[in-house]
Amino acid sequence: MTHGEIRALLVSYSFPPVGGAGVQRVVKLAKYLPQHGVRPAVLTVRNPSVPLRDESLLADVPLDVPVERAPTLEPGYQAKAKAWQSRTSVTSVVARNLLFPDPQVLWQPAAHAALLARIAAGRDDVMLVSGPPFSQFLLAPLARASGLGVVLDYRDEWSTLRASYEMGRSAVARALGDPLEAALLRRAHAVVTATEEFRENLLARFPSVDPARVHAIPNGYDPDDFPADLPDPPRDRFVVTYAGTVFALTSARGLLGAVRRLHERDADLARPMHVRFVGRIVDTELPSFDGTDALGVERVGYVPHARVLRELAASHLVLCLLDDVPGAARIYPAKVFELMRLGRPVLTLAPSASALARLAFRHSLGPVLPPRDEEAIASELHARLRAFAAGVNGCGSWRNGADLRRYDRRALAGEFAEVLREAASRSRRGRRRGS
Repeated sequence: MTHGEIRALLVSYSFPPVGGAGVQRVVKLAKYLPQHGVRPAVLTVRNPSVPLRDESLLADVPLDVPVERAPTLEPGYQAKAKAWQSRTSVTSVVARNLLFPDPQVLWQPAAHAALLARIAAGRDDVMLVSGPPFSQFLLAPLARASGLGVVLDYRDEWSTLRASYEMGRSAVARALGDPLEAALLRRAHAVVTATEEFRENLLARFPSVDPARVHAIPNGYDPDDFPADLPDPPRDRFVVTYAGTVFALTSARGLLGAVRRLHERDADLARPMHVRFVGRIVDTELPSFDGTDALGVERVGYVPHARVLRELAASHLVLCLLDDVPGAARIYPAKVFELMRLGRPVLTLAPSASALARLAFRHSLGPVLPPRDEEAIASELHARLRAFAAGVNGCGSWRNGADLRRYDRRALAGEFAEVLREAASRSRRGRRRGS
């Protein structure tokens, strides 16, 4: 395997100024791949139809990394979401069955045209496509046929999204999802998954895929995101913070039920507790927050990523949420690695047999409780509040430096660089055999 410089095209619909957790994986690759002999370029969407924007994330994109933005035919996010969520309108039924595998397929005409122009100009040696959305994987056949190495990166599981979210309600997705995924996997020279559990499940579902070509590379943290002047938690109230999107996989229903129980049992003890949700809360989860404002629950909304870390640092306890739903057992929320680097005590609410629970146990992050066990969660919060009332501030930092280095984005970019080289090499060998 040669370690000379290669040129890699990173394809991601989720890229700054798009906000949210899915952006970090690719933007950190654009930042750190050059340290490992890979010259990146980015292909993304010009007019993203998304709920969140975070202009501050553009600061992580090196000025010398070319970013090409191709337009999508999607409508604005609000109009798209309204049409997608309706179960009765003709527009919704047509959209649900024709926009397969996801609404972002409307980006594919321009994305294919942009890729074809890059191929004609000979700009790239290998292409990495990071999903979701998984319609981006449709670029794989063109790239492979044109001689590029192809890497498919699973930030989430395609099958879990089909089963748990809007795609699962589409008859077309149910009938054609697995065959399409199998066909696109055959076009890949290498595949990356965000957890080892993703990898094992993918190989079990598609036995024809060569295990040697499937690599598990987790998400991580960037040391540059952690300034030295992060604040300490306050002494006049006990702050509990969750940062991230609240949706089906990260439902806070069990936690909020526990907060209600705690106030019913011992309002005086619970009064200093301030529970903060920093990030977007999807409409389907909003009803679970009804009446919690009076119990010290604050919905901060989405804030720039740099501020998120300050909000977490100013907390006595930080939360990692993963509800007990199909597919959750194989998932790590990407935020957990930043929580590990931050070092504040972590309360993990996750299924006991999940990959996240095993990660929390392995690194001694703190207690792991079932996400819907209101009684157990209330008891844990009660014990911490009693200690706080007794003068124990409870904000001592956790550190496990040797293990933590595994999740440094700089090191993870090196793992990706090896996969990209491997894919480029396999493509070259394939072309030689073909000739």
